[in-house]
Amino acid sequence: MPVIAQLVAADEDTVRDVIHRFNEIGLACLDPRWAGGRPRLLSDDDEDFVAATATSRPAKLGQPFTRWSLRKLAVYLRKVHGRVIRIGRETLRCLLARRGITFQRTKTWKESTDPERDAKLDRIEHVLEQFPDRVFAFDEFGPLGIRPTAGSCWAEQTRPDRVPPPITAPTGCTTSTAATRSATTWGVNGERREPRTRWPR
Repeated sequence: MPVIAQLVAADEDTVRDVIHRFNEIGLACLDPRWAGGRPRLLSDDDEDFVAATATSRPAKLGQPFTRWSLRKLAVYLRKVHGRVIRIGRETLRCLLARRGITFQRTKTWKESTDPERDAKLDRIEHVLEQFPDRVFAFDEFGPLGIRPTAGSCWAEQTRPDRVPPPITAPTGCTTSTAATRSATTWGVNGERREPRTRWPR
């Protein structure tokens, strides 16, 4: 025993424990799978359920509001019928961030509250398909505009499609302001110059 402990630079008690474990479970003793902290309270299935709930509309789940906050979502998960998930707000925020779900502004139209909305849409689609030569005429709403109002919700994080600016500074910084663009294409007295794509070195 002392020779083995000296060879592997370990304590004799450690070598003795490993030998006993080897006699009990074989080579599995070489991978003890130690882990610190308390065991997980949420399974992978619970995390999937939390992510699916966060990305769904509260109205579809019978809640009287239009978007989730961390507090509202944590309270709902504790009271959901048939499945109780106890999770704090900070743990919930970390879980959503790990799943790539962020709080985003939506750019869609608000849904109508008309109870006959689906029936009216079906009639419009029927006319469009059966009578493509028909024309719909809509009256103006008056002085009020019908501009869509941006909402907000929890959704999967994505990268927006952006076009890079046309001018690149020599330091690696990019500029796309109108003043910089005009300064590179026009002179002080208003004469036309050749456009430059990079700053002079």
